[in-house]
Amino acid sequence: MDRLIYTAMTGAKNAFLQQAGIANNLANTSTVGFKAMVHKFRSAPIQGEGAPTRTFVVDASVANNFSQGPLTFTGRPLDVAVKGAGWIAVRAPDGAEAYTRAGNLHIDANGIVRTAAGMSVLSEAGEEITVPPDNTITIAPDGVVSAVPIFGNPNSVSIVDRVKLVNPPESDLVRGDDTLFRTRGGGSLESDLSVRLAPETLEGSNVNPAEVMVSMISVARQFETQIKMLQLADANASRATQILSIT
Repeated sequence: MDRLIYTAMTGAKNAFLQQAGIANNLANTSTVGFKAMVHKFRSAPIQGEGAPTRTFVVDASVANNFSQGPLTFTGRPLDVAVKGAGWIAVRAPDGAEAYTRAGNLHIDANGIVRTAAGMSVLSEAGEEITVPPDNTITIAPDGVVSAVPIFGNPNSVSIVDRVKLVNPPESDLVRGDDTLFRTRGGGSLESDLSVRLAPETLEGSNVNPAEVMVSMISVARQFETQIKMLQLADANASRATQILSIT
């Protein structure tokens, strides 16, 4: 009887965790550059004397869906989207180099180019990109940032810096609690000149709302089934105890 309890108990626990992951994906359907998370489970036999017949359900891994999200033209000069594979390098709050696909940028009061979350965008030299005052900027497909004076000759364009674009293997990236990606083990990456940007464009979330809603309903039913199995195991155990008492 306890074999059923083991399986149903761990199945219900991991269905609950999977539901939390799906809810997080659903909450980020409109987040710029968001990449969906995928929970994967497997069965694991319990080790020990008299236990080989018992099996746990365990969380094998939390994978990331790196597929391209929809690209939307905004006409805003500070909006950029990575076309295909690649990432924009930023300075994370902990000071380390991290990577994002969210290209809705802005210039702060000090002229530093930052993401919507306030993290500074890094140049190929690993430094912050600073725009001179009284200038607007344009970002080319190769990441080159050019400054255009607001006053004076509008044709007087000067190159400010170049956005650091990287393209590491997807298996080397780890998602942090701050939604940024970092290399496994930390450290920084070299620039990849083959990565291209789509100017005045934003990449949307790659979460499919309809698919996520179906998954939410399916996992909820799985959780209910596991709970019913636990209740059935408890009822069977009670009846078995009654029979043994009579005997």
